[in-house]
Amino acid sequence: MSSDNVEIKDGMKIRKLTELKTGAEKEYEDAMLKRVEYFKKQNVKKSGFNNLLENTLFTTFSSILDLKLNIDKAIGEENLKKVHKALDEILLFGL
Repeated sequence: MSSDNVEIKDGMKIRKLTELKTGAEKEYEDAMLKRVEYFKKQNVKKSGFNNLLENTLFTTFSSILDLKLNIDKAIGEENLKKVHKALDEILLFGL
């Protein structure tokens, strides 16, 4: 850098940024991508329990829904309407 890029202020030499080198943009982009990847890995480590809990809950709900559908098929359409009607009456009187 030439001396016109240096300013003396309060006894300190301050260099003025007049131009960026051509590779700076790529370096900044690479640095940001590395930081994003680092924090992504850190979050995966921290959220392992959450992922396990979510997967367990979703699997449980999926199993319950599959069981309900299989029971509905086994009961048949006519009996299913009777069961729904009985449940509606129980819920209606329960309120």
